[in-house]
Amino acid sequence: MLRIENLHVEYAQIPALRGVDMDINTGEIVALIGANGAGKSTTLKAISGLIKPSAGTIEFAGRSLADLVPEQLVELGIIHVPEGRRVFPRLTVEENLKVGSYALRARGGEKEARERVYTLFPRLAERRRQAGGSLSGGEQQMLAFGRAMMAKPVLLLLDEPSLGLAPILVEEVARAIDRFHDDGATILLVEQNAELALGLASRGFVIETGRIVLTDTAPNLLKNPNVWASYLGREDWEVVDERHRAPAPSS
Repeated sequence: MLRIENLHVEYAQIPALRGVDMDINTGEIVALIGANGAGKSTTLKAISGLIKPSAGTIEFAGRSLADLVPEQLVELGIIHVPEGRRVFPRLTVEENLKVGSYALRARGGEKEARERVYTLFPRLAERRRQAGGSLSGGEQQMLAFGRAMMAKPVLLLLDEPSLGLAPILVEEVARAIDRFHDDGATILLVEQNAELALGLASRGFVIETGRIVLTDTAPNLLKNPNVWASYLGREDWEVVDERHRAPAPSS
């Protein structure tokens, strides 16, 4: 579905991406993990047309995205949920959701889509007439997800969806991502919480200083000691499976 070859991006002539190659197949959840400043968010912005690469190609369903603006990418079904939620603070919850369905491909069935959002996130239904800026951080993340759901994504780009959330809300984020996947969306997930990302994904890419340095299945990345030490925060744990981990027994 998505193919990226030799992608370069610069900010004020300073390289941010240095020849990134990635591929994502239809129906996958793929994680992109790495340290702060490694190029994760830049990769998503390049795909969604928010920044223009200095070199390389991005193709979606066999079509080059080089000359398309973000609005055209939305019409293709490429939906970007950026870091920091970015809800419209003065619009109500319901008005924020309506913004998500402005694209031609998402019009029609808006009422049914909105009710599906409210079923998945009951707190949004309770606050449907409340201003988006008055919601808690977790509720704003649910609203950002709901707005993306209204847009009927084909390819969903998620940038740090669990950032700053309490553990119980991180679980809700994980359930929402699974729901997007069940509804047929292909997902590229950027997460500082690498354990969460690889627990949800089938494959993963590791990016360092603008380069992809490792790619493998998510279970293999979870078992890789270098990945475990660098991105999962503990060296003294034994991986039981891709979703459940336990401390190694002491000697």
